[in-house]
Amino acid sequence: MISSPTTLSTALVPGNLRRVHHIALNVSNLQASRHFYGNILGLHELTGEEVPSTLKSLVAAGKVANFVTPDGTVLDLFWEPNLPPPDIDPHRAFTRANHLAFDIDPQLFDGAVEVLRQNQVLIDSGPVSRPTGRGIYFYDPDGFLIEIRCDPIET
Repeated sequence: MISSPTTLSTALVPGNLRRVHHIALNVSNLQASRHFYGNILGLHELTGEEVPSTLKSLVAAGKVANFVTPDGTVLDLFWEPNLPPPDIDPHRAFTRANHLAFDIDPQLFDGAVEVLRQNQVLIDSGPVSRPTGRGIYFYDPDGFLIEIRCDPIET
């Protein structure tokens, strides 16, 4: 519960924050990013009445595209045509964010890796296997690091 105005608190109570509402990324080429997130990664693009009312005018103007993950998290892509390019060294981070990770069923992991390869997506590292599962790291069209990961296969 959030403190009342008469009771000051130095932190939110665990459970106040319910979920990630959305993630917003700036992209330099909206069409390339729409293709990447929609056609290659298979996220559902929100259209028509699915678009949040607060973004309808930006979507209609071609400045924003919205996608939703299977767990309901919205990914907003904001077109910034003058976005500086990423560092020419893809290992040098150009943002404070490290990466965006998507979870996948372990049985579908190898197929996802093959889709990335078939689409000539620039792979940073992997697939890697760890006690926590498997993962592959790759770049979106603007050089933002993305991961697809899965839990270990249960035996």
